[in-house]
Amino acid sequence: MNYEELVSNVQIYGFDESVKGSKYPMATDLEQVSDEVTDTTRKLAKAVIGSGHDNFLNGVIVQFDLTFTNKAWVEAERYHFLDFVSSQSTMHRITKFDLDQAYISYVDPRIVAIMKEKTKAYNDLQDDIKRLLSEEKDVTTLRNLANEQYLEILYSNPCGFRLTARMTTNYRQLKTIYQQRRTHRLPEWRAFCEWIETLPHAEFITGNDKD
Repeated sequence: MNYEELVSNVQIYGFDESVKGSKYPMATDLEQVSDEVTDTTRKLAKAVIGSGHDNFLNGVIVQFDLTFTNKAWVEAERYHFLDFVSSQSTMHRITKFDLDQAYISYVDPRIVAIMKEKTKAYNDLQDDIKRLLSEEKDVTTLRNLANEQYLEILYSNPCGFRLTARMTTNYRQLKTIYQQRRTHRLPEWRAFCEWIETLPHAEFITGNDKD
């Protein structure tokens, strides 16, 4: 899996300002403080996670679109500073997706066929409801049936379903994610960590010096 399949529309904010801020504790004249990356800057960035010495990395904000499966999203939610700006929704649109494109290759084709069957039945029922409403007929029973069908679709949807969200985080949180996920069993996490390695001064996150 290539990280370009997962991450797009990347924006980075506050890098120079945060590097400058990292020097404040030892400064007496802030006019003399620069945003130059020095050996001390690198040392602070590479401090042990949780030590607090890398706190300036909180100011390097990263925003991006991320496409993960439901399985990976559940795991991503453990990170308190990996925040959702907005995301696609199965709750609102599960019956409108192109299911041939929505699932990764690891989803059994038989399951995909079942999901397509269920969504077709639901959408056909919605068409029937619209027709009967136009004829001013009672559709209470059909609406109850449609609600039950929709819940079946939501709860049957496999965890290999892909959704895209706009995310915001920072270099310090990415540092934690990288250390915990770079050898993860899910290929999505490994690809995400490969993307992290492409960020400006990724050595602040990975701890690996540039060649």
